[in-house]
Amino acid sequence: MAIAKRLLFALSLLLGSTVPALAETPVERHGQLRIEGTKLLGAHGKPVTLRGMSLFWSQWIPRYYNEATLRRLRDDWGITVIRAALAVEHGGYLENPETEAAKIDRVIEAATKLGLYVIVDWHAHHPHPDKAADYFAKLAAQYGDRPNIIYESWNEPLPDHGWTTVLKPYHERVVAAIRAHDPDNLVVLGTRSWSQDVDEAAADPVTGTNLAYTLHFYAASHKQAYRDKADAALDRGIALFVTEYGTTEASGHESIDAAEAQIWWDWMEARGISHANWSIADKDEKSAIFRPGTANDGTWREEDLTESGRLVRAQLRKMAGIE
Repeated sequence: MAIAKRLLFALSLLLGSTVPALAETPVERHGQLRIEGTKLLGAHGKPVTLRGMSLFWSQWIPRYYNEATLRRLRDDWGITVIRAALAVEHGGYLENPETEAAKIDRVIEAATKLGLYVIVDWHAHHPHPDKAADYFAKLAAQYGDRPNIIYESWNEPLPDHGWTTVLKPYHERVVAAIRAHDPDNLVVLGTRSWSQDVDEAAADPVTGTNLAYTLHFYAASHKQAYRDKADAALDRGIALFVTEYGTTEASGHESIDAAEAQIWWDWMEARGISHANWSIADKDEKSAIFRPGTANDGTWREEDLTESGRLVRAQLRKMAGIE
């Protein structure tokens, strides 16, 4: 399946349905991804660390869900992955499924055109197993032949969602729905307590291939104790993917800890853990990368970036080798 997928994707490039702007895009460079032990590998068999950004809740700030934003972030910030946050609750997919799903489709098409990997994030705090399994089954049937798709089955389960009683059965159901149509793309599984109890998941992992586990952190709130939990999970042999992190406190509204953010960046890079920053938004909060009213057509200026936006851009450019 993986070989056929790569051939089909290459054919789409030749036929012009997907024309990357760069000589070599991230997807061209790494191709079909797979998990081996704790590492993410590309089709070339070498470790891959994806670095990128997360869009904001789709029902609240969808204005950056477009190709122009992704292109600027790829070319100027050096991102290799984009996360599309499908809002499930609070007026999201549960109430407006077609409207919200269309926004995700738009990001997938733009990411494919630009040669970026794309995480489709079921952005919810409560379990909705029937709706999630149905959505991901449809998504996998539509896009599962593309090597750039990554599924995030549940963004941030709450502390009272037990791993063995709620989360693991939920993930098993969603993974089965995905695998019925897509046997090999990466699936990232949310963990308890806002995706921080990765050590607990590592003690009783979901059975399957190409599965990773979600780790979230906010640098001003989550420090060495959380890295210790993550190291314990790695020692037990599971792969981690930081699908969301911030430079701020967990609320997103309060102080930035640049020094701790650097410790986290260095920690992730040393372990080859892929990551996406929260968030591509112009909300008036410290974790957003844009100031309110920033253009959504890729023409933003240096002064449109927040303090966090400048920090993250500089770090991404450094890791991408952009001078």
